[in-house]
Amino acid sequence: MTALDEYRRLECQGVWRAEAGAQRRDVLVTLGEATIVILDARSAAALSHWSLPAVRRVNPGADPARFTPGDDSGEELEIDDPHMTAALGKVGALIEARRPHPGRLRFALLSAVLALVLGAGLFWVPGAIVTQTARALPDAGRQEIGDGILADMFRVTGSACAAPEGRAALDRLRLRLDPDGSTVPVVLATGLRGARTIPGGYVLLGRELFEDEPTPEAAAGFLVAESVAAAARDPLLSFLDWAGVGAAFRLLTTGMLPAERYGGYAEAVLSRPPYPPPAAETARAFATAGISPEAWLRRADLPAGAAAQIAAAYAALGPAPARAIMSDSDWVALQGICGG
Repeated sequence: MTALDEYRRLECQGVWRAEAGAQRRDVLVTLGEATIVILDARSAAALSHWSLPAVRRVNPGADPARFTPGDDSGEELEIDDPHMTAALGKVGALIEARRPHPGRLRFALLSAVLALVLGAGLFWVPGAIVTQTARALPDAGRQEIGDGILADMFRVTGSACAAPEGRAALDRLRLRLDPDGSTVPVVLATGLRGARTIPGGYVLLGRELFEDEPTPEAAAGFLVAESVAAAARDPLLSFLDWAGVGAAFRLLTTGMLPAERYGGYAEAVLSRPPYPPPAAETARAFATAGISPEAWLRRADLPAGAAAQIAAAYAALGPAPARAIMSDSDWVALQGICGG
């Protein structure tokens, strides 16, 4: 999900409360590619991280505007800046326009169910239901599932790292590696070593990839490798395998999952080993990006055989010399994205 270009990195002042009844505090609000980041007005420390598709205005037409990160959340943000209010209104309208009509989505999904049943002439096995659900679910549905998983992830890890200069540098790194904007990197302060991909294009990165490395090659390598792994093994399949055939069938027939169905998946993502990307595709992706896989292979938790195959495949390509990934100043800013 990408916000309107005219509003990229818009900032304003606001008043925020963490939960119902909590003390209100002055904050700085920034509008990014797919999220709103709420920062302490004095220290610039990240206080909260909202996914744009989940943001709801609770007092349409009134001033100052009040927003929440979800219908059931006690967290609230008050904004009286007309530019930010207009931006959130436009982004919300764009998201809603891109979201399939529930009736149409339900009809399409039910039609897919009937067609598959009639074509097979037999009942579905669980694996077929999961696979068909992943194939039939539109991009808007994948985005909603990714947002739900990300919210559950923040329950475990805390809000994403979002120091403003580091966030801007991370966005430039994303554009360097993924000009089409299909991925949204999210840096987690705790709980993750390496990287994982979840539905919705979110690539989760552990902070040590920036703080423990002298150069950006390892962090950039994880972004490249995760895009290859996600293409080879759909992250939605991993979620549906975990959620179970009942959840997959409900999603297939209604296009919706209750919020509680995401609970616990964060722990599963953080505890499972990474999915090894295929060697030939990974080697080509690194060569295309102009990055050596050496730093990534050093940190990636891959089986020895898989790592050796990727290194050999990359060497066999005879790649051109690696290109610069980012400026030194951007790398320094990125190393401080978690605030030190």
